[in-house]
Amino acid sequence: MARAGVSTAPLSRLRSLPPPRPALLHHYQQPHVVLRPQRRAPSSAAAALPTAADLTPLSLPAAAAAAAALAAAVSLSDPERRRRAQAEAAGGGDKEAVRAYFNSTGFERWRKIYGSATEGVNRVQLDIREGHAQTVAKALAMLRDSPLELAGATVCDAGCGTGSLSIPLAAEGADVLASDISAAMVSEAQRQAQAALAARPAGSPFRMPRFEVRDLESLEGRYDVVVCLDVLIHYPREEARAMIRHLASLAGERLLISFAPRTLYFDLLKRVGELFPGPSKATRAYLHAERDIEDALRDAGWRVANRGFISTQFYFAKLFDAVPAR
Repeated sequence: MARAGVSTAPLSRLRSLPPPRPALLHHYQQPHVVLRPQRRAPSSAAAALPTAADLTPLSLPAAAAAAAALAAAVSLSDPERRRRAQAEAAGGGDKEAVRAYFNSTGFERWRKIYGSATEGVNRVQLDIREGHAQTVAKALAMLRDSPLELAGATVCDAGCGTGSLSIPLAAEGADVLASDISAAMVSEAQRQAQAALAARPAGSPFRMPRFEVRDLESLEGRYDVVVCLDVLIHYPREEARAMIRHLASLAGERLLISFAPRTLYFDLLKRVGELFPGPSKATRAYLHAERDIEDALRDAGWRVANRGFISTQFYFAKLFDAVPAR
């Protein structure tokens, strides 16, 4: 996470990049997943392609059939159409779709990614695991380097997932509220926390977190620290700004937020990736401009004190550590 941000690739460079392999594109719709195009050597087969003059003209019925097939393929691959259908099936909008996804197919997928086992975990999932682990480690480092003493500090882990941040914070003696929109995720996080509590060394300050099934909007209370990692990808621009203001109203000393940054390069890959849905349902993936996140923090009376960028082959995230703008 040495770089402070992501530079936008020139358009001419983007045009020169070969397209990502369709077999991997379905992974992009999961949070913070990005494909890095692989350069290939020019193929001699291109020289053997027929010219337009060599092709047999299509008859009118054949041309009409080809156009209809193309229209059908575009319709079926339309990401907005898939998303609307998914939201309707879940009984509402984005929030309901996210809840349904992470209580079913999404839970199984991400429990595997956030876990420690390697059997049955493919290369892409291992890479995403590494990226998320780096984000958690960086967030912990930022908190440890702050003047705030973690032992005894109150922390709200908003969108705790399987407890990858809540449990290390609890091990340092923090009083943690771990919440998530998914009951399945909260149950898994609680199970892992109980295992960590049972295995704690003698003299450990470990404090069992409190677990709640809540969405971000319904969080309440007051905490020294509020952390929200890899969650804003589920919120569109205006809703994300509202969520940041709400989270800031709960925090007293520090507010840590990670998000998928929006640049020309990442946005292009996201648009291409959405045309190739994977075998399981995926939620919407929203990228956010750094300026939007900073503006939302400033409007809430906060400023970014530290920032970082985490990037692996299939994962990318910006991490902001904000403090009150006193």
